[in-house]
Amino acid sequence: MRILGLDVGDRTIGVAISDLLGLTAQGITTINRRNIQFDLNELIKICKEYNVEKIVCGLPKNMNGTIGEQGEKVISFCKILEQEIGIPIKMWDERLTTAAAQRAMLEANLSRAKRKKIVDKIAATYILQGFLDSI
Repeated sequence: MRILGLDVGDRTIGVAISDLLGLTAQGITTINRRNIQFDLNELIKICKEYNVEKIVCGLPKNMNGTIGEQGEKVISFCKILEQEIGIPIKMWDERLTTAAAQRAMLEANLSRAKRKKIVDKIAATYILQGFLDSI
């Protein structure tokens, strides 16, 4: 069973996929957002290519656990995606995943330009791996 991990932002969507056994997550791409239809089409293509059976999407929460404006945007996007694609979506607390991704890239001595290109993909990997580790 393949599970897709998403880190949905205003400008990009980081995408990760699990291995067939559901043990490890790998970042696969970053989608540069254009409009809702483009975003949905890109995700539908990926889901078909990898035979995705479940999607885990990072839910940005405030540090006190409440859901703010960005969290509401992500929830709205996921409702549309779930209706369009017919694959169940699980929301996953993504607090500090981007910070962890940035820290890992700094430790790997990646340039600022490289970090900017892959931070969302790595954050999606952290989100998905956290979910996989919990099950």
